[in-house]
Amino acid sequence: MFVNQSSLKARLTAAGIHFGISLLIALLAALLVFGVWYPYPYREISGGRELFLIVIAVDVVMGPLLTLTVFNRKKPLKELRRDLAVIGVLQLAALSYGLWTVAIARPVHLVFEIDRFRVVHAVDIPSEEMHLAPPGLQRLPLMGPTLLSIRAFKTSQEGFEATMAAVEGASLGARPGLWQSYEQAKPEVLKRAHPVSELKARFPGRVADIDTALRSALGQQRPPDTIAYLPLVGRQTFWTVLLDARTAEVIAFVPIDPF
Repeated sequence: MFVNQSSLKARLTAAGIHFGISLLIALLAALLVFGVWYPYPYREISGGRELFLIVIAVDVVMGPLLTLTVFNRKKPLKELRRDLAVIGVLQLAALSYGLWTVAIARPVHLVFEIDRFRVVHAVDIPSEEMHLAPPGLQRLPLMGPTLLSIRAFKTSQEGFEATMAAVEGASLGARPGLWQSYEQAKPEVLKRAHPVSELKARFPGRVADIDTALRSALGQQRPPDTIAYLPLVGRQTFWTVLLDARTAEVIAFVPIDPF
């Protein structure tokens, strides 16, 4: 009985140490994912939080459980080291695959698209069209989403083809050949934007959320006539972008579907 208790205690200790190491690695991975790839509000809009938690939950639980199963001080040291090394390799492979999956699904651009903003993800963009992007935009950013816009169509034929592609699921914002700087579209953004007072009138129960988002972003209250809004299309949800009504600067985001 004493030997069995001692063996169980050793297994639990080894699994506990493994769990602690796994948790530390998971925290470092979380800093990368939520601090760089999916900063707020993209962790909500793009589903990064749920995807990452699934990956980490599997990885953090899998390694310690396997260690609990195979750890035995009676094994030859060489065999024990081999077993633990195999577990480490499997866990590292699972984590790497999980982070790769999160990376290819990451948001890379927030694009003004005619009369709305759209979050564009790396997986949405046809790799064969990247060479059509303007200089400086032919590589997808690794340090969080950048702000872009869609240029006007050069011909009616281009507009028709782009619209048909959008109907089939290839959004305009994910077409590198249509990208341009956000600065170039600011007059159109201001033309399309709506007064924030209109949003508050439509959603009286969400006025506090709107004001809180503005105070958090600006640090002070601003006159309502200096704030505008436009819809935001995410992966599976709709939000609202709050803008400076004079400069078209993106100020804040609120989880309101304005459509």
